[in-house]
Amino acid sequence: MLLSKSCEYGIRATLYLISLEQEHYVSIREISEKLGISFHFLTKIFQKLTQAGLLRSFRGRNGGVELARPANQITLRDLVVAIEGSKLFTECVLGLPGCGNTDREPCPLHASWEVARKQIEAMFAAETLADLSGDINTRGLRLAFLSPE
Repeated sequence: MLLSKSCEYGIRATLYLISLEQEHYVSIREISEKLGISFHFLTKIFQKLTQAGLLRSFRGRNGGVELARPANQITLRDLVVAIEGSKLFTECVLGLPGCGNTDREPCPLHASWEVARKQIEAMFAAETLADLSGDINTRGLRLAFLSPE
């Protein structure tokens, strides 16, 4: 995948958080259990999102996390950059130094990846949490693995 597990989990957990349409803090333990993500791993991801100013956290009995800004002001790009930096949008797909945003020492996939990378960045920058929350709730989209039946 193009995204790290941290990034995948961070996006899924944040989407779960906003899909609840609650006006108060949501327990990290609840999010962890509902999505099948390690509590400690999710806590570390949420720390990054809090440091980036995307979430607010509160400790204690009624603690948890909530969005720090309105959902229509947070994009998927914001989440990706907060969790793993901007390398998805700037670096070589093969991880070769000197490629990325320059044509100095291109890799075999440079030209194709440059086009795809710009499309991915535009898509991530255009999708807000508010847009996605509406889709999750109206279309019943899932954020966790389906349980075997």
